[in-house]
Amino acid sequence: MSAPPRRCVLAYSGGLDTSVAVRWLTEELGFEVVTLTADLGGEGRDAATITDRALKAGAVAAHVVDARRVFVEHFAFPTLAAGALYEGVYPLATALARPLIAKLLVDVAREEGAVAVAHGCTGKGNDQVRFDVATAALAPELEVVAPVRDWHMGRPQEIAYAAAHGIEVPATVDSPYSVDANLWGRSVECGPLENPWTAPPEEVYEWTADPATADATGEEVAISFEHGIPVSVDGEPLAAEELVRRLNTLAGRNGVGRLDHVENRLVGIKSREVYEAPAAVILHTAHAALETLALPRDVAHLKLQLAAEWARLVYDGLWFGALRSALAAFVLSTQEHVGGEVRVRCARGLVSVTGRRAEHSLYSTALATYDREGNVFDHTAARGFIELFGLSLRTQARVQGALEDLPPLSLPRQVRRAP
Repeated sequence: MSAPPRRCVLAYSGGLDTSVAVRWLTEELGFEVVTLTADLGGEGRDAATITDRALKAGAVAAHVVDARRVFVEHFAFPTLAAGALYEGVYPLATALARPLIAKLLVDVAREEGAVAVAHGCTGKGNDQVRFDVATAALAPELEVVAPVRDWHMGRPQEIAYAAAHGIEVPATVDSPYSVDANLWGRSVECGPLENPWTAPPEEVYEWTADPATADATGEEVAISFEHGIPVSVDGEPLAAEELVRRLNTLAGRNGVGRLDHVENRLVGIKSREVYEAPAAVILHTAHAALETLALPRDVAHLKLQLAAEWARLVYDGLWFGALRSALAAFVLSTQEHVGGEVRVRCARGLVSVTGRRAEHSLYSTALATYDREGNVFDHTAARGFIELFGLSLRTQARVQGALEDLPPLSLPRQVRRAP
């Protein structure tokens, strides 16, 4: 009596790669395939359509999980509080989704008695690392299968394979883009975007209006934060996922959120990516403005350094690592007094801060003002401060000589002397 087929849970987007992977895993590796689709707020994720497509492709069961609130509250917003942007640009939308999807894969695999999980990542991308490493951290007993990394098909061959097997897929040779979307952002790659000299065709954008033709007057919006987390828009309290969705709409219609970035991938290559992240861009701008009022100087400066490290860890797939966990404790402590309101204007692709106020602001008008009236800053104290601050440098110059980077300069000048 033959053993029952082994079961595998596939992270299923409903796109070309994963739709072909359902049949390939069955025919080539002999798995019974269960699909897991995480609804993270990407457009066009209709549960009935997704499950229908998965079952028609050969899956024995299809799970769809509404994980929008968990994604925003436990992944996007903590990263916002950290101020983390990969290479100072990318809000990490796709990267943040991967640890959550890996967790859901593991949960469903245990529920379904699966021995493996699978994903549709290529051998060139970062996502393969994120899925593999996160799964190993959460469930080292599970095998990880990566069909797209293992088979010898490019996108045209995948499209032909799908047609030959009657698999419904949304991609065509005429529309070669690879797209991933969730509430925090939308990423587009492949096709003409692979040439970094080529301007992104307008067809790659779906969430944002062309900044050149957007309404020049723009829109102003006020965002309130508690402990570094956004909680309301224009005074209206909103659930996390609804707040992000609303700002995506508002900022997007004003052309805000388009990012064109050549980034350094973990696997050692450079990749040109086009992102749309309207809500993420406006929220990062607002949060950073609020921190300028609420954080002490030394904390703010250290946090900038650690934000880059947080971004690297997320990008590299190390969300479940000890260092990211330690950084989370640091970030949480820095956000204790980051509460208040920020007013921003979105117009023709730009976000500008027009006002900010913090409940525990360290900004003091009485100290900052240059007016004599109401000024409590003791100007006479500055002389002694400078004397002590420059003591070590003066000592060095006296004993070792001044460290000059430039020789005496002979530059064009104009001199006028009093008669």
